[in-house]
Amino acid sequence: MDSLECVPNVSEGRRPEVVARLAAAAASIPGARVLDVSSDPDHNRSVLTLAGSADALHQALLALYETALAEIDLTRHQGVHPRLGAVDVVPFVPLGTTPMAAAVAAAEQLAREVAERFALPVYLYEQAARQSGRRLLAEIRRGGFEGLAAKMADPAWAPDAGPSHPHPTAGASVIGARFFLIAFNALLDTANVEVARAVARRVRESGGGLPAVRAMGVYLASRGQAQVSMNLVDFRRTPLVTALDRVRHEAAALGSRVTETEVIGLVPEEAALDVVRDALQLPGFAADRVLR
Repeated sequence: MDSLECVPNVSEGRRPEVVARLAAAAASIPGARVLDVSSDPDHNRSVLTLAGSADALHQALLALYETALAEIDLTRHQGVHPRLGAVDVVPFVPLGTTPMAAAVAAAEQLAREVAERFALPVYLYEQAARQSGRRLLAEIRRGGFEGLAAKMADPAWAPDAGPSHPHPTAGASVIGARFFLIAFNALLDTANVEVARAVARRVRESGGGLPAVRAMGVYLASRGQAQVSMNLVDFRRTPLVTALDRVRHEAAALGSRVTETEVIGLVPEEAALDVVRDALQLPGFAADRVLR
């Protein structure tokens, strides 16, 4: 049986009781396991990590959507993270020997039913994209919820499934299939968000920085500090330590330093082992050297 991970990102990170109901909805389906729930009030976003068979995840995600659409109103939502939907993005990731094709099929099936059941427009991205211009999440999400109606008025941005106009309170949803992504954030010792934005520009691939790294600079009001928020879309090309070293270097050039980092959600074992290898200069370090 194919085994998949799914990492739905929902636009709610300030009401723990709502996040708990979202997680409970997903966990109510036999065979679907909720492995982690990470919330952030400044981003006003929660990331759930689920695992199971395609069928179990399908039913768990439908339960999640139903709860999210009842609980989240994007016309009242504010946060520093870009978003266009209540259930903003739902990527499937193949585990073990499961082929990427199984993740793509799961994404396509979910997109069809979400569009039909909830009258919600859906875009397919990454490996499930039907158009080359929709592979990147940032391109689909550009303009956010507030600009979605105008964007969808352009026939070039007709959704892959569902109505050709936004849901009034839930916007749209982006569903796809991809490799493991590591959400990795670095907190700086400054409240100046322009410093974080400058570091992000120098670190991300699109700015000539590190391969397979996407980054933005944001201000976290709850901490009074700026943050470099990164997505490592292929840790094999840019490991965690490499990304952190580059952020440290660029921040230092601007008179700042990293005070702490955080990982949102879970990381693959191989990515964690890479940290040990790099930090301790142990190139041959492997999982069988870890006492469990």
